[in-house]
Amino acid sequence: MSRKEKYWSKRHDDPGPWDAIVIGSGMGGMTTAAMLARLGKKVLVLEQHYVPGGFTHMFDRPGYSWDVGVHAVGEVTTHSLTGKLLAELSGGRLEWASLGPIYDEFHYPDGFRIDFPDNPRQFRDNLLAAFPDEVAAIDGYLAYVKEVAAGMKGYYLVRSVPSWLTWLLELLLARDVQKHFLRRTSDVVAELTSDPRLRALFVAQWGYYGSTPSASSFAIQALVVRHFAHGGYYPVGGAGQIAATLLRTVAEAGGWTRISTDVDQIMLEEGRAVGVRLANGEELRARHIISAAGVASTLRRLLPAEVQAQDWARSILALRPAAAHVCLYIGFKGDIRTAGASGANKWFYETWDMELEAWRVGDDPIPDAPCLYCSFPSLKDPEHDPGEELRHTGEVVTFVPWESFEPWQGTRWKKRGEDYDAFKERLKDKLLEQFLRHLPELAPMIDYVELSTPLSTDNFCRPTQGSIYGIEPTPERFANPWLRPHAPIDGLFFSGSEVATVGVIGAMMGGVMAAMAVEPVGALRMLWGMQR
Repeated sequence: MSRKEKYWSKRHDDPGPWDAIVIGSGMGGMTTAAMLARLGKKVLVLEQHYVPGGFTHMFDRPGYSWDVGVHAVGEVTTHSLTGKLLAELSGGRLEWASLGPIYDEFHYPDGFRIDFPDNPRQFRDNLLAAFPDEVAAIDGYLAYVKEVAAGMKGYYLVRSVPSWLTWLLELLLARDVQKHFLRRTSDVVAELTSDPRLRALFVAQWGYYGSTPSASSFAIQALVVRHFAHGGYYPVGGAGQIAATLLRTVAEAGGWTRISTDVDQIMLEEGRAVGVRLANGEELRARHIISAAGVASTLRRLLPAEVQAQDWARSILALRPAAAHVCLYIGFKGDIRTAGASGANKWFYETWDMELEAWRVGDDPIPDAPCLYCSFPSLKDPEHDPGEELRHTGEVVTFVPWESFEPWQGTRWKKRGEDYDAFKERLKDKLLEQFLRHLPELAPMIDYVELSTPLSTDNFCRPTQGSIYGIEPTPERFANPWLRPHAPIDGLFFSGSEVATVGVIGAMMGGVMAAMAVEPVGALRMLWGMQR
């Protein structure tokens, strides 16, 4: 597919009628739209940003391109159901490249390092090599991971049906996995081992879901391990190819994606969702309205106050969002592989304490961030052409308190004031200095540096409190019976990670669940055919 082909625009002359309107073009919304399109539905996707894709989109600066949220994705080959589904929904046009035999490297302050490989047996061997006396703990941990993975199909199915069916299906299909959703990660690993370093290693990937071990649901930790059991992958041609291929499927079925289209309100008539009203006053109607803008964000931004006051809505709004983040985007000129960069993601922990959630950016002087997550997207994409100047890209991510940025909420992007600019510059300099301590040979190759903050996330994607992961994946979240694709409002459905699990594939499964809720027979037939 030509990189110049686009399946979205600011305006579209087709007034409908539409079978479904999807609000938000993140991974969940695109999956729902593409799946309904494959089932013969005419779908309109509405995206308030000028680039579709949500956290899968890319942005450019002269000479460089970065992704904003796709650093490594597992379970995308056709050996998995999710990989088969992605191939189907993209028309086989979305290709994936392996990050290599190692997808994650972990570095600790005392010189300890361990690699997470693309092979389940090697993963176990690496853990045993580091902790030879902990065979029972390691095997017990891996057994839990398998138990959670085995129960997920049933769990997703239970959450996809109307709430009145849930109690029976949960008893039959999801009882075993549900108990892992309701346990905290720290409690599970504490039962497995008394070694604090092994406990820390078991949960070292908590950054992939944004909730520390004492808060998170163990099932989410187990799903991350299972997700990457056969390694990490990156889209060939860059993360932007996800939107380019999925939204093409929508367009080929007679649908379309409108960008720079701000939804002001979901219209309700006699208790039923019948359409959306845009910020410019335009009204669009469809039989099915699917919000992929986040359940909590939908309640706060798109539904009237009387809905927010209802018990089901209040129970969701009481759940806290996961941590916000900052990202340092770096452009390099030079052979960055010779300086230690690679396709594998690098985690640099400054502590073994996994409960240090956020970088204390409000302190003076600003301390080190507890952990840096470093990715080099140009080394992951086999189609990247560095040119004669050997241009490459890097990203450095860490979590921060939303409260430190909240005073500037509501200010305009790139015009937030001198005090904000000075604060942001201090953070950029400190983060870069910490990063270069770990990879000092990259310093002379740096050509461009830019820092994004939770205010950028809020501006472009509008999650609650700038959280890239939405509602925090705690036991309380998964105990909430209303976080499901069937909203308690006729005609309204929810899509995305908050009705499923976190991450790119978690959001995708939320999109699948929404499509199943809208078109249960056709969706189940499609999925059943892929499993044979």
